[in-house]
Amino acid sequence: MKKPKPRNFALIGAAGYVAPRHLKAIQDTGSRLVCALDPHDSAGVLDGYFRDVEFFTEFERFDRHIERLRRESPDKRIDLVSICSPNYLHDAHIRFALRVGADVICEKPVVLNPWNIDALRALERESGRKVNVVLQMRLHETIERLKRETDKEKKSRKHRVSLRYITARGPWYDFSWKGDENKSGGVVTNIGIHFFDMLIWVFGDVEASEIEILEPRKAGGRLILERAEVEWFLSLDFDDLPEEIRRTEQTTFRRVLVDGKPLDISRGFTDLHTRIYEEALQGRGFTLEDARPATDLVSRIRREKNHPEEAKDEEKKNRRDAEDAEKR
Repeated sequence: MKKPKPRNFALIGAAGYVAPRHLKAIQDTGSRLVCALDPHDSAGVLDGYFRDVEFFTEFERFDRHIERLRRESPDKRIDLVSICSPNYLHDAHIRFALRVGADVICEKPVVLNPWNIDALRALERESGRKVNVVLQMRLHETIERLKRETDKEKKSRKHRVSLRYITARGPWYDFSWKGDENKSGGVVTNIGIHFFDMLIWVFGDVEASEIEILEPRKAGGRLILERAEVEWFLSLDFDDLPEEIRRTEQTTFRRVLVDGKPLDISRGFTDLHTRIYEEALQGRGFTLEDARPATDLVSRIRREKNHPEEAKDEEKKNRRDAEDAEKR
């Protein structure tokens, strides 16, 4: 049997923190990275995975190169674009990929606001291409098992869930795009969205949300989901790490308790990006609609901070809708 030809990838954000996971996934799936873009030229990481990648620091030249490949030959055209750029650029880079006839694999958060999802879905339909979203925690063995167990239970049961995630970052964070809420979406989006997606996927839709703390470097609150009451806390501050973690000079603490029992998610993350790519290449990747509930939640949290009265009115409406649905 003839082997299928390797899929041609382009990558945006080659010098970023998460790029190596995507490079490994492209390599692991037998695909080929044709070209890459990053305004920063510290992209030597490419050599560890592929040796013949065309690299660009200017988007215009990158765009022209991909267009030339598209017109030259079907064998040379870009099949998929991997997007690892800063959060606020995802929307524009997805639009670019769809316009050049490529599918997309995009890092979290796919966009910062739910209305961006509506516009991208329209472009998907027009282009006939697909946006695949990196929601890798849904593929973690422990989370998959919890989801199966929860789905078997009566929907009326409410679990007690506690989420605490601290990943210490120095002052550089505040001066980078990540520290700018307009560009990153703030701490709830930048480090929290995978956890919120996981919780909603396992325990159902958001019925209510209360915010207790919302600062540039930390946030916390309470969620009422269909099948869980969740207390959550996210922080970038070293001082919020438990003392036993600080003594070991580690900088990250992750703990999820379900009904007082720890959920073991400390291991099993190594190959999740590869699995994301495998699913996407088989046409089974996570969609824009899959990403909508968590995107909507973090957007509402930001609006509650910036426009509290509007957020309260929206919350009241959501509560009424939930009560009406329960009566029905």
